Amino acid sequence: MADLTLDVARKILDAALAKGVEKKLKPLVITILDARGCVKVTAAQDGTSLMRAEIAHGKAYGALAMGMGSRALFQRAQEQAYFIGAVNTLAQGRMVPVPGGVLIDAGGVLLGAVGVSGDTSDNDEACAIAGIEAAGLKANAG
Repeated sequence: MADLTLDVARKILDAALAKGVEKKLKPLVITILDARGCVKVTAAQDGTSLMRAEIAHGKAYGALAMGMGSRALFQRAQEQAYFIGAVNTLAQGRMVPVPGGVLIDAGGVLLGAVGVSGDTSDNDEACAIAGIEAAGLKANAG
């Protein structure tokens, strides 16, 4: 698989949402970007708060832009706050360096990233990983 298809993105989305329901999480927004950074699919459960879509996108975007899951970006932000701040300035504030942005890997080929927002960062990340793995792909959370 060289590209992230809409069918695969929908499988990831459905499985990530199902994980949130299974864990009884707060309402989630899930955004899936292809390797170019373009939105393949995004969905918001009923009851999400206003900025969740932007946060989910920022988690996925940051992971994709830096080539590492947003958990690694979070760690780097703690260790090198000025660097992550400078990179986020270059990215026009579009990066959200906290867990919940997970890269999608298909046998060493980067297909895109999933960003989830709505519950705790750890729970958001768990839903992204569950979605990616349900589609038979490898998740890289950082």
